[in-house]
Amino acid sequence: MSVWRGLLRRPLAMAGLVIAVALVAVAIAAPLIAPYSPYEQFFDGLTLEGAPLPPNERFLFGTDLLGRDLLSRMIYGARTSLIVGLLANGIAVLVGTAVGITAGFLRGVVGAVLMRFTDLVMAFPALILAITIATLRGPSLGLVVLVIALVNWGPIARVVYAETTSLAEREFIAAERAIGANTSRILFRHILPHLLPIIIVWGTLGISTTVLFEALLSYLGVGVQPPNPSWGNIVYDGQSYFQSAPWLVFFPGFAVAALALSINLIGDALRDLLDPTLRGRH
Repeated sequence: MSVWRGLLRRPLAMAGLVIAVALVAVAIAAPLIAPYSPYEQFFDGLTLEGAPLPPNERFLFGTDLLGRDLLSRMIYGARTSLIVGLLANGIAVLVGTAVGITAGFLRGVVGAVLMRFTDLVMAFPALILAITIATLRGPSLGLVVLVIALVNWGPIARVVYAETTSLAEREFIAAERAIGANTSRILFRHILPHLLPIIIVWGTLGISTTVLFEALLSYLGVGVQPPNPSWGNIVYDGQSYFQSAPWLVFFPGFAVAALALSINLIGDALRDLLDPTLRGRH
């Protein structure tokens, strides 16, 4: 409850929460609120010259290059972007937390090997790695989730490792070892609860990064493949018409920016509220 009260005292965080909840609601209720199917091509959805229609009474966001309703595609694209963001970031948080806790608690050779492997993953350019894997295996929704998780778990592992190393030297951990507590009890009863605020904050902030990365991969043509809509491939499809039909880029680009901003506002507020080193400074 104290976290909720803290969020209520932060107007920007509450604005971000409202935007994020609204986008999630739109994604969940897509079949109910989308005016048309995202795949339906309308014979009257293009001008006589074959160009997309601008926003009008029938097509509120206009139409795309194939005469499909842009609003419907964006509503269903929210599903794709959020699914990728939540799943990929969730996997990255789980892997990063497991690696960081294991390396920080065991240390020694095991910890050194895990951290050097983490450094290797972080040193390799994430975009190049993602494009290479997606090109070799063939782009698909599942592969996009795995690729994004693969390149995003490293920073989480580093933060969790540093915190676990510090916690492992605390007096209460030494007392647990002295009374004969086993490893699982120390990890799950004492270390992990202390790490939860950090994991929650990094997990929240990582959603926006993941959504942006998915949009970038789709924009480059190695992410979610047409005809399945995502905000990134909608921008990719409409980029050639940027000057004559700017709505094809503006609306999905604005949606990506709004989601990323809202998640960052929530994550920043949670960091201030949950991180004991920052609590009370603001």
